[in-house]
Amino acid sequence: MKTHRKIAAALLLTVALPATALSQTPSRTTEERQQRGAEVILSLNNGQTQPNLERMREEFPFLAEATEGYALGDVWARDGLDNRTRQLAAVTAFAALGETGIMRVHAGYALNIGVTEEELKEAIYLVTVTSGFPRAIAASQALSELFAERR
Repeated sequence: MKTHRKIAAALLLTVALPATALSQTPSRTTEERQQRGAEVILSLNNGQTQPNLERMREEFPFLAEATEGYALGDVWARDGLDNRTRQLAAVTAFAALGETGIMRVHAGYALNIGVTEEELKEAIYLVTVTSGFPRAIAASQALSELFAERR
């Protein structure tokens, strides 16, 4: 009987906690979320739209809207981290996942808002610990190309 109670409690927590967290988030319309996401992109990309997002909008409109509304409008626009910290975390996470294309986009944003090349290099050095040398090397190559384009 105790096992059944534990299972019931676990199920209750998996349903109740996310619902509680969502109820504490201010309700926004889809348009407000997308507008907030668009503002995030403009603030990170020197007042320009994001070309990858705009291409995605043409062929995969739902994915573009979800990215803009949720990833950018709801998550990226939160107040818990400053933009520098958020970009360094994103660069490191995408590098650790081996997603060097997206990592490069966020590294560009990081440079746009004042993160230095040296700080980005330090973030990549951390990847050797969590994800190994091959992913760190791939990330370093993508960053080297980005740095060369911007010099």
